[in-house]
Amino acid sequence: MLRRGIKHLSRVSDVLFRKLRIERDITIFPDDVFLTSYPRSGNTWTRFLVGSLVYQNEPVTFLNLERLVPDMYKHSDRTLRGLPRPRILKSHECFDPRYKRIIYVVRDPRDVAVSNYYWEMKQRSMGESYPIETFVQRWMEPVFWARLGCWGDHVTSWLSTRQGREEFLLLRYEDMLANPEVEMGKVARLLGIEAGPERLARAVELSSADRMRRLEKDQGDKWVQTKDTRQDKQFVRKAASGDWRTILPLESVQRIEGAWGHTMKTLGYELSAVAAHAPAASERR
Repeated sequence: MLRRGIKHLSRVSDVLFRKLRIERDITIFPDDVFLTSYPRSGNTWTRFLVGSLVYQNEPVTFLNLERLVPDMYKHSDRTLRGLPRPRILKSHECFDPRYKRIIYVVRDPRDVAVSNYYWEMKQRSMGESYPIETFVQRWMEPVFWARLGCWGDHVTSWLSTRQGREEFLLLRYEDMLANPEVEMGKVARLLGIEAGPERLARAVELSSADRMRRLEKDQGDKWVQTKDTRQDKQFVRKAASGDWRTILPLESVQRIEGAWGHTMKTLGYELSAVAAHAPAASERR
């Protein structure tokens, strides 16, 4: 309990003294491109893909990622303002009307739940014996990520306001796994890049899960995102879809599908048979 309290006070102190940058405080330029997603939806992999597509003379690694496709939460506004434009910036924010060009990455929330579970464990937020069904129940509450809301709120905030617009590109994590060259071709068109088959293939090769795992092994203790986390736990895990089928308990699947089933089906995620037995909304509170 004492350790948890100290950690909380440390985070409050960071915000008060501006060691952490809240994205809605940063300067936004009209030519910015925002690579946005709910946490643990494949944002880092997409940063590798997009960075490798854009920067032809410098292969993306964890050590240069923050310069090429920076995470806004890790840098001061002054640093970000000094980057070459147009900037490609990582974001986890829900809808922000100032964002003009958006690459929005969405992932099956059942896999997102699993990924968040292991990420929190890597950050030492909980022990390995913490029940995943208890975690999922907490994770689904809007207050888990205070500014972002829950997965359903976050996704809906973008789709209901930007889907179908020329400068909004929706990428499904699962489609990127199945045919990354095709999905990166869409990114190239959004960015106004002439990208032939060789350029697309290079971006995919440099962003493979195997290469990212090798880089993590050598650089994970230096990258700002993972340097203070458990090094015995991988940041780049299976890099696959459908992991939830063997990890999530029935109760957790019911909760997720019962709460967000409509949005999931709209995005092309097939519900399992357990959705019909999902608890009522009053039971999920």
